[in-house]
Amino acid sequence: MRIHPLLLVAGISLPAMFAHADDGIPSTLTPKVIVSTAAEPIAPGPFQPTWQSLEQYQVPEWFRDAKFGIWAHWGPQCQPEDGDWYARNMYMEGSRQYKDHLARYGHPSVAGFKDIIHEWKAEKWDPDRLVALYKRTGAQYFFAMANHHDNFDMWDSKYQPWNSVAVGPQKNIIAGWAKAARAQGLPFGVSVHGSRAWSWYEPSQTSDKNGPKAGVPYDGKLTKADGKGQWWDGLDPQDLYAQNHKPGAKLEWSWSLNKGSSVPDQAYCEKFYNRTADLIEKYQPDLLYFDDTVLPIWPVSDAGLKIAADFYNTNLARTHGKSAGVLFGKILDEQQRKCITWDIERGVPATGLPFAWQTDTCIGGWHYDRGLYDRNGYKSAQKVIQMLADIVSKNGNLLLNVPVRGDGSIDEKEEKVLEGIAAWMDVNKQAIFGTRPWKTFGEGPASAGAKLSSQGFNEGKGKPFTTDDIRFTVGKDGTLYAIALGWPTKLLTIKSLGASSGLLDQKIASVELLGSTAVLNWKQTDAGLEIASVPSAPASGAAAAAVFKITLR
Repeated sequence: MRIHPLLLVAGISLPAMFAHADDGIPSTLTPKVIVSTAAEPIAPGPFQPTWQSLEQYQVPEWFRDAKFGIWAHWGPQCQPEDGDWYARNMYMEGSRQYKDHLARYGHPSVAGFKDIIHEWKAEKWDPDRLVALYKRTGAQYFFAMANHHDNFDMWDSKYQPWNSVAVGPQKNIIAGWAKAARAQGLPFGVSVHGSRAWSWYEPSQTSDKNGPKAGVPYDGKLTKADGKGQWWDGLDPQDLYAQNHKPGAKLEWSWSLNKGSSVPDQAYCEKFYNRTADLIEKYQPDLLYFDDTVLPIWPVSDAGLKIAADFYNTNLARTHGKSAGVLFGKILDEQQRKCITWDIERGVPATGLPFAWQTDTCIGGWHYDRGLYDRNGYKSAQKVIQMLADIVSKNGNLLLNVPVRGDGSIDEKEEKVLEGIAAWMDVNKQAIFGTRPWKTFGEGPASAGAKLSSQGFNEGKGKPFTTDDIRFTVGKDGTLYAIALGWPTKLLTIKSLGASSGLLDQKIASVELLGSTAVLNWKQTDAGLEIASVPSAPASGAAAAAVFKITLR
């Protein structure tokens, strides 16, 4: 296990609480950049921008009941339909996306990411249709990306001139998503990734090392004065690229000079705080996701602490004290998990957790990738359902990204996946929504799981799920659900429900298969609950996993 360099600098030993992650950053560090709240005051309320004050936070029950959300991780990087991190990789000579960009748009010294933004029109975007489809699929909350590492704001941003109302589609994307979500009665979330633009965009400062354009700078250092007579006349590219600084030795997700990253300055931290506070004030999100270790720009700045206090107080005022909302961070220690909700990217812990948490993943890539579509690379509906059952059995929620094309539509293969999830939910949602974990999350050959790495990233590294993998949930009325992660075609023995397991306080009174009126042939032995002659799998997506409703005496 590696000790984080910031811990060494601060003279802090590595406690056992960091055993789940590689790069945790403790709350005891003191930020050097203290952002002003003069332009965007923190909403009044019980939460102050300190870790001690944030410890009073309680995850709302509606989030624990919800279990499943859908995310539109959508912005101008989807316009080329060439996958994730396009706005960085297009400046990395020899990379696939650099080569694709060169062939399609020209050299990044002339046609940079600013010009991709100019091309993006979102002409087929219909948020009402999409959010209605996501609700039909089973989503209990909806997320929209407010900005990515590309530093482009998807609303009428007061502090970022490079926004979707001013340039590109000239549409208020966040306002449209928010209206659609609330029309469907879904809690609305926004994801904020923009804190990383400072270092993430640093390749745009460089140039080719080889070929006819060797030494010709990319467009990352352009200034407002360079725009005279251009389509972007009057805009400052530095508001987008944020590259008026010396680049670091390498990109790091935890701000630390010891690891080679360049650390943001006061103006950058202030702007990020103001932009995010503006977003919260205008669109009142119920959920706020940060793609950051702990909180944005922590521990360089206190911006994240101030945003957290503002977000919680804003939600308490809006809901008349009923809910402080849900704010997510990554790689959290024990104290930090009391303050914000742990998000695990593309990963799941090996066992159940005593607190609410969330996995975020995608049926394909984060940004739309035509290559994944062409090679049928999406997760199947069954894969998503298996993941959902596993996550819910461990006290978590699943946030699923469905990539959106540059034009604002989703493709027919994605719709087919959603239809499959909806068909399963129609029959089995009572085993998911509003449930809580049982005494054990489950059993079976895939129960051990793979070790989490950094933000998560253990997805697909463990054994594949089979019918012998069982996951348990409990309804609020005490009904026990056993979810087989496949469809049984032979005798199914659930060992955790055996008379000798010690897990049952009462005898089993009845066993039903959700979606079927057939009377099951079952018996409870010391070895387990044996279920024989399960009806054949239905033709619809309900066959992805069989759910047994178990009533106890």
